Amino acid sequence: MPDRNLPKQVRESARHWLPDLRQAMAQLAHHRLRSALTLLGMVFGVGAVIAMLAVSEGGRREALTMIEGMGVDNLIVDATDPPGEARKDARKHSAGLSIADANALLETLPFVEDWAGVRPVNTWNLFSRHGQSHAQVWAVSPSYFELTRLSSTAGALFDNEDNDRFAQVAVLGETAARSLFPNGDAVGQFVKVNHLWLKVVAVLRDRQLPDDEFQGVDVGGEGDRVYLPLETALKRLRIPAWDSELTQLKLRLAGGFPPTSAASAVQHLLDRRHGGQKDTRLTVPIRLLAQHQQTQRIFTIVMSAVAGISLLVGGIGIMNIMMASVMERRSEIGLLRAVGAREKDIVRQFLVEATLIALFGAAAGVVLGVVIAYVIAAFAGWAVAWSLPGIALAVVVCMAIAVGFGVYPAMSAARLDPVAALQTE
Repeated sequence: MPDRNLPKQVRESARHWLPDLRQAMAQLAHHRLRSALTLLGMVFGVGAVIAMLAVSEGGRREALTMIEGMGVDNLIVDATDPPGEARKDARKHSAGLSIADANALLETLPFVEDWAGVRPVNTWNLFSRHGQSHAQVWAVSPSYFELTRLSSTAGALFDNEDNDRFAQVAVLGETAARSLFPNGDAVGQFVKVNHLWLKVVAVLRDRQLPDDEFQGVDVGGEGDRVYLPLETALKRLRIPAWDSELTQLKLRLAGGFPPTSAASAVQHLLDRRHGGQKDTRLTVPIRLLAQHQQTQRIFTIVMSAVAGISLLVGGIGIMNIMMASVMERRSEIGLLRAVGAREKDIVRQFLVEATLIALFGAAAGVVLGVVIAYVIAAFAGWAVAWSLPGIALAVVVCMAIAVGFGVYPAMSAARLDPVAALQTE
């Protein structure tokens, strides 16, 4: 039974709403300037919300990409050797960050699943028979590529066997490969690092990270680097005296183990092995992400408050204009009541006008928000991204505020005394 009545109900609803819609459009068109000024509050409010959501979403996605580059499940240990003569004195108590430290962490702490060491090479010579480069040269453990989610676009990355037999091989970042081999086909060619010739076995895929630094920690930048096995560098290239064997150590944690607890245990073991010398610094990527999200949350709250105030001002503007419209149309309202219009018909007519104002304001606000977001991206260098649920929510809130502020004028119009209204000039 309800199904047979549904089309009739729809027709009845359309019969009431369509005339009100046409009349509301005519009323707004008749007062173009006043309608446009009424829209401004909604336009700027929705525009601010859309721009804020775009910047916030862009920052969130950018942060996730950067953290993935560092490794969400990793801990990063950096050597902080003191400068000058102080380093020599420190070596009496600590050998600095080393492969032995990495193996001790792996053997002692059950939540450490793997490690990768990093050792930048002091380079004064880097060239091939086809070009030269000023790229950084890093000696790394084979597991470094897995822990930092790096993959090759050509060739195969060196492995533990290459590392153990001190193989003279190299992996090039994409930018370094273009500099050293402008004509392409870098794999199988040779590059010279200082006095050592290395065979290129792979070229890395460019991850296109948005930045080389996140929350003060270096990340990315692999495109302009040359990588060789860690043991090869330690065996065949000169390491400055008193330097730590490793400058950085990446640790992969077992899934589900709290990184903060792991960091405390790792730091405690390193302090014991280094004789109490504070020559290492721990970085917890997931903690950096939490700090970034907190900053983003504060930014979002502040911008939402600004946008909310703008929407409230727009709602007050709609109320004022509609109250003025009620005063202007008192005789019209009286005539409608005299010929049989009910209170709910008058309320519906004015609410349709408020809804149309909000709809036009929201549409213009979305366009303005998109423009503002891209202007911010162009001048501030911030990333922007779009969230359709967020845009839909901004439009819905705008409509709700407009209708909410339109209820009082609509009720005031409906409650006018028809006799008194008809006597109004």
